[in-house]
Amino acid sequence: MATWDWQVFCKETTTGDVVASCFGKGGDITYLDWLLSAWGWTVSVAVLALLVALVVGSLMGIFRTAPVKGLVWLGNAWTELFRNIPLLVQIFLWYHVLPSIFTSLRGVPSFVLVVFALGFFTSARISEQVKAGIQSLPKGQTYAGLAMGLTLPQVYRFVLLPMAFRIVIPPLTSESMNIVKNSSVAFAVSIAELTMFAMQAGEETSRNVEMYLAVTGLYFISAFAINRFALVLENRVRVPGLLGAK
Repeated sequence: MATWDWQVFCKETTTGDVVASCFGKGGDITYLDWLLSAWGWTVSVAVLALLVALVVGSLMGIFRTAPVKGLVWLGNAWTELFRNIPLLVQIFLWYHVLPSIFTSLRGVPSFVLVVFALGFFTSARISEQVKAGIQSLPKGQTYAGLAMGLTLPQVYRFVLLPMAFRIVIPPLTSESMNIVKNSSVAFAVSIAELTMFAMQAGEETSRNVEMYLAVTGLYFISAFAINRFALVLENRVRVPGLLGAK
């Protein structure tokens, strides 16, 4: 039975020598340094893509509930387009196809392309959730806002969206956790995130078990942290009497 060697993370990537502190010195890095750097890339991709997804997905969700046929069509078209194409295919489209069509994208770092690809993919799912949250509210809230002299955009901003976002926090939590896991596709365009680290470090050290277990643990920690944060947020902003809230 093979034994595990967790000391591999204290080895320098260039010489293979074990460093007592497990952190490299003088320009040399250890596998632990590399692992933490990869974790930083994963978190960066996930956080920025989530921001893109929240902004775009919320906007499309609003469009799909607006009493304007053109906006409804745009929101539906966006949602159907990005949710029906596999994420990996979208990554390759952004990386290989769009730069050949739009020359201005040729100098854009692959990190930025992945952020937008993952963000737009997730925005289609968030669009569905925001739409459902708005539609779950009584129609009387819209009529009451209009009767008070608010414009329709003001009704959305001050009446509907604050309530709708409270309702959809649980599904948004799931999407936030999924975006961390989906960020693993960034390895396909050479982003040095956790999955790429596990593949390359495993090949270099022949310690695949340790590398993949460490990466799995960091994915779990990242997703679990999001889950706990969202639970606290949900408890703080929930509306008493709404959908079973206390």
